[in-house]
This record gives sequence, structure tokens and C-alpha cells, in this order.
Amino acid sequence: MLLNLTQVALSLASGSLVGFSLGLVGGGGSILAVPLLVYLVGVSSPHIAIGTSALAVAANAAANLANHAREGHVKWRCALVLSAAGVVGAFLGSSLGKAIDGQYLLALFAVIMMVVGVLMLRGRKALGDPLVRLSRENLPKLVGFGLGAGALSGFFGIGGGFLIVPALIMATGMPILNAVASSLVAVTAFGLTTAANYAYSGLVDWTVAALFIAGGVVGGLLGAWSAKMLADSKGTLNTVFAALIFAVSVYMLVRSLGLV
Repeated sequence: MLLNLTQVALSLASGSLVGFSLGLVGGGGSILAVPLLVYLVGVSSPHIAIGTSALAVAANAAANLANHAREGHVKWRCALVLSAAGVVGAFLGSSLGKAIDGQYLLALFAVIMMVVGVLMLRGRKALGDPLVRLSRENLPKLVGFGLGAGALSGFFGIGGGFLIVPALIMATGMPILNAVASSLVAVTAFGLTTAANYAYSGLVDWTVAALFIAGGVVGGLLGAWSAKMLADSKGTLNTVFAALIFAVSVYMLVRSLGLV
């Protein structure tokens, strides 16, 4: 769509907010991308918002993945197996999502946001086996979890980190740090698969995506810096952000169902 100066500014600001939230509280931040694109930037089609969001989420995940890879936190074999299975799920999920009426899709999206809010309130323990490797025992679990997480990620155009991180832990027993880092491989792969599927149908706004990604880079740096400054308040930050997600999800549900 043709953007006016206000929409350009709002696209940058929205991307910055998502990037900031990801840097500040980690998983769950990208869930705000679609509602921001629809209700703030003014993207008229929910499907275009989802396709555009998927591309922006993939770009942000790839940037964060590079940082974790340099630190040696990524369990590549486990991550690649889960991602390969998830790409199939993401393609199927995104194909189904394109066939669903946009307003119903937003209503379902609001419900998944509530799930994200609940998961953000749950504490994550840092226990696990840092020497975990791909094995015959965890391979089937990684494939199964990957298919499921990929399908949901593709259907809603979300990163899915809030699903992938616990899936990696349950499948392999790896520590939370390795799970967060390894999940970014899958988030990048799922996002690119979903974005490509939507782009094939002309459902990605490239200009908005570029602005959103640019804003996200700046916001992510500020969020990561703030996270270090507010490390002792991480539990409070998660609670506040979860409350924000609940509020936005209720608003989306009311709007999409035509209750106002």
C-alpha cells in the first residue's frame, strides 16, 4: 500500500516496539506485530498483516541467532531437525491460514495471544544437560514438536518461540539458554516459509516490512540494553508485558467479532 508520512513513522515505531519487547523480555514479543500492523499502521487486510509480520519476525530472529551462534549457544543438529519438520508444518499452516476469513483469523489470533500471555507468566528454570546431542531417542520428539509448532507458526504468522523453546526442552532436556538460542533457527525458518507462501499470493507489503525490520533493529538494541539494566526486575517485566498482551488480545477479540 502507499504510505503517508504518518504511516511510515508508525511502521518504524511499531517495529521498534516489537524489537524492544523482544530484547527486553524475550519470547512473546513478536506476538504484537500483527495487531500493531492492523490497528496502528492501518494495514487493511489481516492476511497481508500476517504475511508482512512473518517476514519481519524472521529477520529479527536471524539477527538474534547470529549473536547466539557467535557465543556457541546453538544446538545445531537438534535445531535443524526440528526446523526441517516445522517448515512442512509452517507451509501447511500458512496455506490454511490464507483460506480463513480475515476477521475470524484475527479472533483466533487473539486467543493464541492469551495463551502466550499465560506462558509468559510461568517461570523458566535454567536446569538441563548442556551436553545434549541429537539421538534416536529425541529425534521422533523433535520431528513431532516441530510439525506442530511450525503449523501454528505458519497459521498465525508468528515466530512461535513461546512454543519452540519448551518443545526443545521437553524433547532433549537442553538448558533454557540453549533452547532459546536454538529456537531462533526454527523461528527464522518458519517465518521465511510463511512469508514466502504469503508473498506467492501477493500478501506481503514489502515497504512496511522493511520499515518494520529497520525499527526492530533499533528497538532490539535498546531492549537488550534495558534488559541488562533491569535484570533484577525480569519477573515484574514479564508480568507487565503479559498484562499488555492480554489487553491487546481482548481488544482484538472484541473488534474482530464486531462487538463494538
